[in-house]
Order: sequence, then C-alpha cells, then structure tokens
Amino acid sequence: MLIAIPKEGDMVCAHFGHCEEFTLYDTNAKTLKSVANPGHQPGFLPGFLKELGVELVIAGGMGGRAQDLFATQGIQLIVGISGSIDDVIVRFKKDELVSSGEVCSEHAHAGDCHS
Repeated sequence: MLIAIPKEGDMVCAHFGHCEEFTLYDTNAKTLKSVANPGHQPGFLPGFLKELGVELVIAGGMGGRAQDLFATQGIQLIVGISGSIDDVIVRFKKDELVSSGEVCSEHAHAGDCHS
C-alpha cells in the first residue's frame, strides 16, 4: 500500500492542502520518498495522489470537500493526526492511528485546524 502524509518540516502538516510536500510511504517495500506539493488548487490533490498510486492519506486537518473527493477516488483517510512523520509511521505500523474525522473550514488558516 502507498500512503501519503502531508509534511511541514519533519511533522505532519496541520492543514492538508497547504503542506510543503508529501511523504510517500510504501508499506510493502518499506521505503519513503518525498513529492513536492504541486499547489493548493481546489479539487486537484486527490486526483494527483491517485495517479501516484496512493491508497491512504494520513493527515492533520482536511476540508470536508477534500474528504469527499478522496472518497470518490477510492482513497482512504485517517485525519486528525499530528506528530513527526517517523512517529506517525511507527504508530500506523502498530495499528494505533484512529481517524477523528476532523473537518477543517474551507477558509481555515494553516494553524486553525489541527488535533
């Protein structure tokens, strides 16, 4: 499975669409790579990540429309997650991540929506 995690520095970005880049974690090969965020354009990122082969997104906050678009693409979500990318991957492997279903306002500022 290929997992995308929005990244800001070494941490999960609090607001999905505004991240610097995405960490892609391949659960089969146990490899990590980074992909630059091509830009915050409404409705674009779910299709972009689907084309990369992403099956699951682990994120902090995410707008309701984005969550609906990911569902349309068949991409699973775990939202309301915070911490370092490495810690989040360890917690995922231990099956310790639980989605809060957190929905950000479409007009929230990056710091306004996090767990």
